[in-house]
Amino acid sequence: MSEQQNESPQQPEEKKHMRTVRSFVIRGGRMTEPQEKAYKEVWPAMGLNLDKGMLDFSEVYGRTAPVVLEIGFGMGDSLISMAKAMPEKNYLGVEVHRPGVGRLLNNAKTEELTNIRVFDTDALDVLAQCVPDGSLDTVQLFFPDPWHKKKHNKRRIVQAAFAETIRQKLKVGGQFHMATDWENYAEHMMEVMSAAPGYSNSAGEGQFSPQPEWRPVTKFQKRGERLGHGVWDLMFERTE
Repeated sequence: MSEQQNESPQQPEEKKHMRTVRSFVIRGGRMTEPQEKAYKEVWPAMGLNLDKGMLDFSEVYGRTAPVVLEIGFGMGDSLISMAKAMPEKNYLGVEVHRPGVGRLLNNAKTEELTNIRVFDTDALDVLAQCVPDGSLDTVQLFFPDPWHKKKHNKRRIVQAAFAETIRQKLKVGGQFHMATDWENYAEHMMEVMSAAPGYSNSAGEGQFSPQPEWRPVTKFQKRGERLGHGVWDLMFERTE
């Protein structure tokens, strides 16, 4: 949007409506020396920027393989585990917390993984500017910020418009896999996804899915379980 001033009295109201509601808050925290070193040494090989535009995944990874996008991978431990356990897949991680990105890059180098690429910016921008329609086999959204206060519910990333964006980026038959340890958010996810056109609940209408063996237990899940929370997985397949 242009920064040029406009004397129209409608402008303040128009700007208000055009402002994007963020689903995340960038957390503080300094990077460790290994994380900073990984940014310098590993980012040129694994890091991606929005200015690359729409990606050709076969070119990005140097091969043709199923592409799994994980939105908000935190410190990256579960993403590393999956990429190591399933080398036949290409993993694309998006995370705004730079220490988490640095940790993932450092661990990917240590494990000598070549099937991971990373963005360190807003996932909505990545989806809009860099991910071609019908190119993803799986989208993973594990333990996103629940924004559990009712007045903050609008910040939850799983909304009707987001579900449609994910549907467009998935291949037909591709899967949107979500997990949360907040029951109210699980119910919200189920309501949104059940109403979203072009999807089918893999577990059956209104049903949550059992946690698959290949999804690692994250630190957020462990913390939730210590607090007495349950864990809910939802898997929805693109049908059209």
